[in-house]
Amino acid sequence: MSDTGSDTEATEHTALMDGHIAEARPDREIAERIARKRKTKSENQRTYGSVDQTEGSAPNVPSSSAPSAGVSSPPVEPQIEELELKYGARHVIKLFVPVTLCMLVVVATISSINFYSVKDVYLAYTPFHEESPYAVTKVWNALANSMILLMVIALMTILLIVLYKKRCYKIIHGWLILSSLMLLFLFSYLYIEEALRAYNIPMDYITLAFVMWNFGVMGMIVIHWKGPLRLQQAYLIFIAALMALVFIKYLPEWTTWAVLAVISVWDLVAVLTPKGPLRILVETAQERNEPIFPALIYSSTVMYCLVATTAAGAGAGASVGAGDDGAREPRPRELRPLNPHTAREREASRRESSGAVGAGGGTGGGGAAEAAGFDAAWQARAGEPRRLRVDGTAPASYTTRLDRPQPPPDLDEEKGVKLGLGDFIFYSVLVGKASSYGDWNTTLACFVAILIGLCLTLLLLAILKKALPALPISITFGLIFYFATRCVVKPFADALAAEQVFI
Repeated sequence: MSDTGSDTEATEHTALMDGHIAEARPDREIAERIARKRKTKSENQRTYGSVDQTEGSAPNVPSSSAPSAGVSSPPVEPQIEELELKYGARHVIKLFVPVTLCMLVVVATISSINFYSVKDVYLAYTPFHEESPYAVTKVWNALANSMILLMVIALMTILLIVLYKKRCYKIIHGWLILSSLMLLFLFSYLYIEEALRAYNIPMDYITLAFVMWNFGVMGMIVIHWKGPLRLQQAYLIFIAALMALVFIKYLPEWTTWAVLAVISVWDLVAVLTPKGPLRILVETAQERNEPIFPALIYSSTVMYCLVATTAAGAGAGASVGAGDDGAREPRPRELRPLNPHTAREREASRRESSGAVGAGGGTGGGGAAEAAGFDAAWQARAGEPRRLRVDGTAPASYTTRLDRPQPPPDLDEEKGVKLGLGDFIFYSVLVGKASSYGDWNTTLACFVAILIGLCLTLLLLAILKKALPALPISITFGLIFYFATRCVVKPFADALAAEQVFI
């Protein structure tokens, strides 16, 4: 054995599985982060520690920290392109399903319940009821009602931005909770009552109160606190459909179409202009690294918190993994002697010899220690701090246990699709209003137009990589398809049917 005078250093990499962060990370940045994680993962699986070579050690000591020559990390750019292509299509599907469900609920309700098609009561924000027989007066009334409603929406949005800037979170949460209470209890009661009346289903008030209480309380819990993801999504879709039915019911005929056109322009201005209120809201949430309120946003994934820890203390590390049964307690790493029995016997002999020297205090004690083999040189070395000595010529006879870090999560957990509930509402208002006239060709045309506009919006989002409004393209296509089908396609199809001409 050749003695060396240097200490051995052991390094350890401790990692935690990080989860999805809800807001404000572009696709390219997320893809680069995933690529770096995959690269470091391949390196960490081959790194089991490092041993510093000392002077005089043989160069043939195997160093486990040296990376393998044949291992090469894949380039980042192809991975970015692959991730963008893979998850771009998945984003479209994840948006098509909830938007389609919301529009189907509205269309089915309009077709089966006449309550939402009858115009007898109007909102307080629409003082002009379009009762004149002249088209010019109706157009003027519709524009005036739409501008009044737009001013109300703009004032409410600005008030929300001011409260969020001032960190008045309790006021905002109270505001949203009151709105959810009204939708989940009052408007849901009206909806269930009209549905029972339309299908002629008897129900007593006790059962109805029991059902409404459970339905409303469960909705408040999953929306404003926590609950299963599918249940939360179902409640948000139902709330959006219920709000769309309220607009169809209580807005005048021509005002509905004017509101759809005006709100699309407002969405364009509020998101893309530098001082737009919605842009300010999103940027402020990104700066504070806070998610936008769940009662306003439909999310396709669960949100997790980013967790990071550091090992405390010198010479000891911890390895934490996330499993099905929860997180495990950190375990300290031990470095045990190769021959524990011999080491304990030497330690006991050293203590006995030192005790004998202290008790004797003369040559007799020293002679006994020297007779036992513990001379003055050994006692001088025993007073020095103990070190781990590595033989540079023989292979290492100790093993190092390493808890490998958890693999990085899928990109599905890294980012989720988010769409404002206002987009769901106005999509459903357009399709529901088209279905209220009983023309299924117009309804299907509006439905297809909205989905095409949503696809184009997502395509622009992938190209520009910035927040974009979801209403303008879809609503513009929907209005064009509606009036084209209603004024051109339907009369042409009726004329062909009257002449018994089939194409």
